[in-house]
Amino acid sequence: MDFGIAGVAGITVICYLIGQVVKAIGLNAKWIPVIVGLAGGALGIAGLYLMADFPATEPVTAIAVGIVSGLAATGVNQACKQLKEGQK
Repeated sequence: MDFGIAGVAGITVICYLIGQVVKAIGLNAKWIPVIVGLAGGALGIAGLYLMADFPATEPVTAIAVGIVSGLAATGVNQACKQLKEGQK
């Protein structure tokens, strides 16, 4: 059984990179979750129409899957940051 998990993970990775770009250009960090959430929603719609095994079958669910995947990128960033701080 395949749940299209690679597509969801792909959205998370792309959103993580978008978040890093936003951080690098100096935009206030409070906007990063909003930007990666919106980017994830857009990528969710793209995944719905471009990927045969995407885990959503209609646009609202695809947007929700994308937003959650995008926001997961923020969580990954925070987890990595806390692990690095814990090693010091």
